[in-house]
Amino acid sequence: MRLLIVEDERDLALELAEAMRDRGWVVDVAHDGLHGLALARYGAYDVVLLDIMLPALNGYAVLQRLRETDTRTAVVMLSAKDGEFDQSDAFEFGADDYVTKPFSVVVLAARLQALLRRSGVPQGLRLECGDLVLEPMARRVSRGGRDIDLTPREFALLHHLIRHAEQVVSKADLLDAVWDSDYPGADNVVEVYVGYLRKKIDAPFGVQSLETVRGMGYRLIPCHAAATG
Repeated sequence: MRLLIVEDERDLALELAEAMRDRGWVVDVAHDGLHGLALARYGAYDVVLLDIMLPALNGYAVLQRLRETDTRTAVVMLSAKDGEFDQSDAFEFGADDYVTKPFSVVVLAARLQALLRRSGVPQGLRLECGDLVLEPMARRVSRGGRDIDLTPREFALLHHLIRHAEQVVSKADLLDAVWDSDYPGADNVVEVYVGYLRKKIDAPFGVQSLETVRGMGYRLIPCHAAATG
């Protein structure tokens, strides 16, 4: 599942992004309303977590503009205000839920799952590339019917790659999608984790599905595990 977090409190946004990636979501983050609106319009997200008090464009304005062209994407408003009129305004503008700060990340994650069930987003979604299968909600990965144990970060990386199977994905795109754009470390962390993935999804099965496209990035291609026995 794809989640967009639009939140100007950077520590909170980072905490939420990490927690949701650990649960198998692909997460993008924006810290102002204009950037958030641009991502929400074109990012094909299942849910948008949208703070109300944002720089550049407040959350209500983002929601109004988004709803002019998109009535499908679920939107959950985040706010330190708990007044009934604040919540009423959010629902009137088209919000699907309203969460007051501070909140439990565990409870928020459960509410997002419930929201997806109510909105009809398929929960049994399978992403496939050859005989490599990723099930986002079950957080399960397998190749040729054999389960593969991945860490949360490896799972998030594979999730992004398999959603863009047979396309070249740049290192910068992977860094933004899996570590978010504010990651302070070196970008060679992507190379390191691609290496970890290859050791788990390719090497034991005698395939080379995760390619390096020199100077451009990485590409996941359909392969089938070598016959054994």
